[in-house]
Amino acid sequence: MNNPRESVPVNDPYSPYDQNANVHAPRRNSDGAGANRAALAIHTIADIAAGFLVLWILLYLLDANQVNVFVSFVHDVADWLAGWSQDIFTMETEGLRVLLNYGLPAAIYLLLGHGIAARVRRI
Repeated sequence: MNNPRESVPVNDPYSPYDQNANVHAPRRNSDGAGANRAALAIHTIADIAAGFLVLWILLYLLDANQVNVFVSFVHDVADWLAGWSQDIFTMETEGLRVLLNYGLPAAIYLLLGHGIAARVRRI
């Protein structure tokens, strides 16, 4: 092909577009990066939820100033996260009641979040 007038070979199968590809079909990664990303998000959300609940338990047991803005914020978030489990345990000792009523949802969020994330990772 040193001569500029020679023609390009005709049997070259190059085409800039794949004629058999479905243009509207979503592309899937075979390495599972999307599933890993979703599992990481689920795992992180569960950890953050449990973290707020454990932080509120610690702040309560250490008798933190509940008028403080940060302590009040953590208490509000913990109340919202543990709203479904309030007063499951009613006992005389206030510290034990807070530990159980906020610790139970923290454990459930961790177990469910990590379990769902592990299941999603296998997809």
